[in-house]
Amino acid sequence: MTVLLLGLSVKAETQLQNNHPYLGMWVTGDGHVRQELLPSGRYDEARGNRRHAYQGRYEVAGDHIEYWDDTGFTADGDFVGANTLHHGGMVFYREK
Repeated sequence: MTVLLLGLSVKAETQLQNNHPYLGMWVTGDGHVRQELLPSGRYDEARGNRRHAYQGRYEVAGDHIEYWDDTGFTADGDFVGANTLHHGGMVFYREK
């Protein structure tokens, strides 16, 4: 069974998410907040010792990212170059 979302199948939408260049772990300079962008279009964010503090889905369009937390909270951010993300008043760096 194939489900269509805005003209795209779920499989095609997942493939689009897999193709953006920002997959992986993003970390604040102090290491307190860690956010992993997964190829499935989901994210998992840890804060301090609190693993899985926030989880939800995300979409990347160009250098912009939109988040929809599983609790209903929404947020966005912008990638500045290949290794920096500005999100929620914080600066994240790609984990190497």
